[in-house]
Parts: sequence; structure tokens; C-alpha cells
Amino acid sequence: QVQLVESGGGLVQPGGSLTLSCAASGFSFRFYVMGWYRQAPGKEREFVARITGGGTTNMEDSVKGRFSISRDDAKNTVYLQMNSLKPDDTAVYYCNALYKTLNWGQGTQVTVSS
Repeated sequence: QVQLVESGGGLVQPGGSLTLSCAASGFSFRFYVMGWYRQAPGKEREFVARITGGGTTNMEDSVKGRFSISRDDAKNTVYLQMNSLKPDDTAVYYCNALYKTLNWGQGTQVTVSS
């Protein structure tokens, strides 16, 4: 059974940083694409970043240069490092794993506000 558990969200001031973690279990983590999405109030869920099993990354344009995605296959964990945060980054952040189907975590709230 696939499980994805996000953590690391919280309240941060504009310009601040947060690191989100997603701990995965139930599949051979190192072989699969992992991704981060976010959903702001009243908006659709949108792509943020993804990383392949080989470490190739793709970032959504609005976060390029501010966010980075990485993975630690020994810990079955994917990270989203978020710097220079803006109020528009406020959202619930979800990780996903493309294993047989698209699996989602429960999400972690990120609020950027002064």
C-alpha cells in the first residue's frame, strides 16, 4: 500500500524559506518519478516540481530560481526547498508518486504572510 506523508509546512514571512518533506512507503521509491503540486484557495491544483528516479528535475516557471526539488533514496524521501517565498505561494502542498497510478499525500499547508 502506497503511503505519502508530507511535513514541513507552516507560516513564514515573505522572503522566508521552508523545506517540505514527503516520506514514501509501499513501493520501490528510487525507481519512480516524484512530484510536488499545490492548491491555493479557490484554485485548481497545479504542478510545482518533479524529479525522476535518475534525478532529472522539472520546475514550474513561477518557482524557477526560488524552489528546488531533491530526493534521498536511502530515506525514501523527496524534498521541496522553497526560498524567497511570496504570498502567492500560499497553498496546500501535495506530493505525488507515479506508481501504477497517481498516488497523493494528504498535503501540508504553507502560508506566506507578514
